[in-house]
Amino acid sequence: MEKITPRSLIDFGDLAYSEANEIFDLAEKIKKSPADYSSVCRGKIMATLFYEPSTRTQLSFQSAMMRLGGTVIGFSDPNNSSVAKGESLRDTVKIIAGYSDITVIRSPLEGVAYAASLYSKVPIINAGDGSHLHPTQTLTDLMTIRELKGTFTGLKIGLCGDLLNGRTVHSLLRALCGIGKNKYYLISTDELKIPEYIRQTLIESGSEVYELNTIEECISELDILYMTRIQRERFKSYEQYEKQAGIYILDSAKLNAAKSDLIILHPLPKVDEIEYTVDDDSRAKYFLQAENGMYVRMALVSKLLEYDKQPIKCEYPLPSERFCANPRCVTNHERYLPEKIVVKNSVRCCAYCEHTI
Repeated sequence: MEKITPRSLIDFGDLAYSEANEIFDLAEKIKKSPADYSSVCRGKIMATLFYEPSTRTQLSFQSAMMRLGGTVIGFSDPNNSSVAKGESLRDTVKIIAGYSDITVIRSPLEGVAYAASLYSKVPIINAGDGSHLHPTQTLTDLMTIRELKGTFTGLKIGLCGDLLNGRTVHSLLRALCGIGKNKYYLISTDELKIPEYIRQTLIESGSEVYELNTIEECISELDILYMTRIQRERFKSYEQYEKQAGIYILDSAKLNAAKSDLIILHPLPKVDEIEYTVDDDSRAKYFLQAENGMYVRMALVSKLLEYDKQPIKCEYPLPSERFCANPRCVTNHERYLPEKIVVKNSVRCCAYCEHTI
C-alpha cells in the first residue's frame, strides 16, 4: 500500500551533510537575529512526548517552538497520560498527529522514535531513545564545534565517562566519522567501554582510535574533551552504579596540563564528573553548548516543517514471533511492531535499536 510519510529525524545519518550544514547556517543566523524568525512557525503546534525525565532537551524544544511563534502541547510524565492506562505507542502517536504539526519524542526504550515514525503523519524528532541515539544533541555538539574550532576534521577528541550507555557519545561519533578524520581517545572503565559496533564504525572510517583508562593519559593532546556523567538510570542496580560513579572527575589540576585552546563539552546534566571550579575556566563551553541547542532545534523544526511529504511503499504485516534479543528494544514492549532488519558491516541488525540479530 502507499503511505504518505513526512520527513523525520531519527538518526543524524538521516541528514545529508549539505542538509546538516544548512541547519547550522540557519541556526547561526537565528542566533544573531532571533527577531527575524519570530513568526516562522506561527499557527503550528509541536507535541512533546517525554516518557523519560528531561530538562534541557524538553525545554529547549519548547523554547525553540515558542520563539518561532508556534505553540506546544504534550506530556513530561507518561503516568499523567493515557499511556498509564495501557495505550500503545502506535495509538498515542496517531492521536497526537491529529492535534499537532510535528512531534518530539524521548523514551528509555531503544528504537521508539523509529517505531513512532511508522505510524505518524507528521514529522517525528528523536529526542533520545534509551542508550541508542540522540541526534539533536549531535546537531548541538557539531554546531558548537564548528563555531569554536571551525572544522570537523584533523582534531584530537577525548570522550570520557559512560561510553557504553551514552547515546550522545554514540550519535556524535557516528556523525563525526562520516564527515572527517580525527583521533579519538575513548576514556572509560573496562565495564563502560564503547559498544563494539561504534568502535568498528570509527576504525572503518579511517580514524585513529585509542582506548584509555584515565584522562591524564591524553589531556595534553586534546583539542576537545567531551565529558559525560555515569548514568545511574542505565544500571540494573544501585550497587553496579556505585562501582562506576566518581571514577572520572575533571578538575583544575588536570586542566593545568591541557592546551589553552582546549574546549570542554558536556551534554548535561553534570553531577560530580566536573568540579564547579572548572565552570569558570574559559575552556569550559558546555553552557554555550546548551544554549546552542535551542538555536539548532529552532533551525531543525523550521526545516522539517518545510519538507514536502513523500509517497513511499510500506507494508507492515504483524510479526509471527519476536526477533530482537535486546530487552530494551521497543519491539519487546510494543508487541505489534513488524520485524524490520538492516545489514550493517555485513551483520544483520534490528532496524529499531541496531542490536545484532
